[in-house]
Amino acid sequence: MHHVVPRRELARPAAFWTVAVLLVLMLAASGVPSPLYRVYAERFGFGSGVITVVFAVYAFALLLSLLVVGALSDHVGRRPVLAAALVLEAVSMVLFLAADGVGWLLAARVVQGLATGAMTGAFGAALLDLQRPERPLGPLVNSAAPGLGLSLGAVGAGVAVEFLPSPTSWVFGLLTALCLVAAVGVWVFLPESSPRLPGARASLRPTVHVPASQRRVFLVVLPCLVATWALGGLYASLGPSLVAGVFDVQDHVVGSLVILALNGTGLVGSLSTRGVAPAKAMVTGALVFAGGVGGTVAALTAGSLPAFFVTTVVSGFGFGAAFLGAMSTVTQGVAPGQRAALLSAVFTASYLAFSVPAIAAGVAAGHVGLERTAQVYGVAVIVLALLAVAGLAVHARRPAADSTTLPALARSSAD
Repeated sequence: MHHVVPRRELARPAAFWTVAVLLVLMLAASGVPSPLYRVYAERFGFGSGVITVVFAVYAFALLLSLLVVGALSDHVGRRPVLAAALVLEAVSMVLFLAADGVGWLLAARVVQGLATGAMTGAFGAALLDLQRPERPLGPLVNSAAPGLGLSLGAVGAGVAVEFLPSPTSWVFGLLTALCLVAAVGVWVFLPESSPRLPGARASLRPTVHVPASQRRVFLVVLPCLVATWALGGLYASLGPSLVAGVFDVQDHVVGSLVILALNGTGLVGSLSTRGVAPAKAMVTGALVFAGGVGGTVAALTAGSLPAFFVTTVVSGFGFGAAFLGAMSTVTQGVAPGQRAALLSAVFTASYLAFSVPAIAAGVAAGHVGLERTAQVYGVAVIVLALLAVAGLAVHARRPAADSTTLPALARSSAD
């Protein structure tokens, strides 16, 4: 006679913070290759155009994964989706370890993109499931995790390049082990937090689904998502190359610190505005972001690296505040069984903004140079950020006929 051994599930608070840590780990793994692109470019002999292609295939694979399996955890549960995606992430780390040419890098980034896309909606939804109703930290963690994770991954990789004899072996070997341990831990200890809805097979049809109750507010926050993530994509793909090409600083740690300056202060921006009404946080963040990017354009024109870092820090603070405000606004009131679908739509828009403009920048840089490309790019994201502020102001003045979909806007307009 077989006895079923009960699973030793984590309590909900411990499960929430475990999911938060694993989300940061996954995003750190996705940020690790950014400082290594220059290393691979020197090793395999390719330029900024190929760098952005390697960067881009990751983003497109991630988008494909979001579109196909982004809502799957609403139907089969968070736990199996997360465990399988973490194993796939480990496979991508092994491919990076084995890389001896551009083809291997492309394969590794494709697999990593598929894994990250599968995890993004499920991790984000699990945070909303497991948060305490009286202290809803899910939106804060969802908005702060990209900045923290990408910063840790980028700076860790930059330090490894400068000080370790075989940096790629150390970095990707460690991440392979961590991803496999995390997969086992999720499967064994993480409680299932989502009701399982019918329609799992139908959910695999590539689609972006924004629940009807959230559609208007989704359109309101969309320019903010595009502006902030487009700047993040530029820094993730070409930030270290900007430092080397425009300011003639070849140190890999300095290149990785540019990514920290944007994403790390994004975390500070999110934490600093967590107690502010969502719409007000988004408006304040978008205005600070626009001012910081304007300063960055001026720093590029003047050729001042210190000014470039300072204005990047300002942009990053605005990024964090604006993204937290947008995330809190769009997720407020969404039904439990629609959380993964909504977050997948949010991150689909975000990663499209993260990838497509950066690819265009990589191509343009080959024709007009990195400096001119970054200046034009900066002006474009400033316009989008200001458009988001204007759109939010228009919607905040509308009658509260839509109180279920725009509670945050109504609350902030009364402040």
